[in-house]
Amino acid sequence: MLNKKLISLIVGGLLMSTGNAKAADYAFDKVGQHAFIEFRIQHLGFSWLYGGFRDFDGHFTFDPQNPAKDKVNVVIKTGSVDTNHAERDKHLRGPDFLNTSKYPEAKFSSTHVKKEGGHYFITGDLTLNGVTKPVTLNSKFINQGNDPWGGYRAGFEAAGKIKLKDFNITKDLGPNSQEVELMISVEGVKEKA
Repeated sequence: MLNKKLISLIVGGLLMSTGNAKAADYAFDKVGQHAFIEFRIQHLGFSWLYGGFRDFDGHFTFDPQNPAKDKVNVVIKTGSVDTNHAERDKHLRGPDFLNTSKYPEAKFSSTHVKKEGGHYFITGDLTLNGVTKPVTLNSKFINQGNDPWGGYRAGFEAAGKIKLKDFNITKDLGPNSQEVELMISVEGVKEKA
């Protein structure tokens, strides 16, 4: 009986803390490196090739009561691409793929956020390799609350897909390698008002 009451109090407290949360601006936790932008693409249809970007920054606005006011802005240094293979990374930085000398940054700027059930669908403009196209990310809220250092944090994970040809990446990698899957995990620290 005591355990049921204790669990009810904890769950109720968590729901109240999320329900009472107000809109706030958050900066990606770059200092603690609690944010990741990863990707995967099929290799010849036999396996998956994984990689990520090691240098990026971003901010988001999170309003639990009104998701339409949420915003996300990210800047990625494309030269920081890392697939754990130096020669491949050099090729990815070249004109066949990311063309990092000409386009050293990729950017994502949200234009619309819609909540459906437990998911946030974040639509925005992705600029990559000199091309800007709309992309929608399927995002899930993980949690928010006080951290041990006197700050306040909120975390999300997101997934999406982009077609290489949409961003003027025309190198033919075979029929199974036309899309890149994005996997994003972000922990933001609430900015001081």
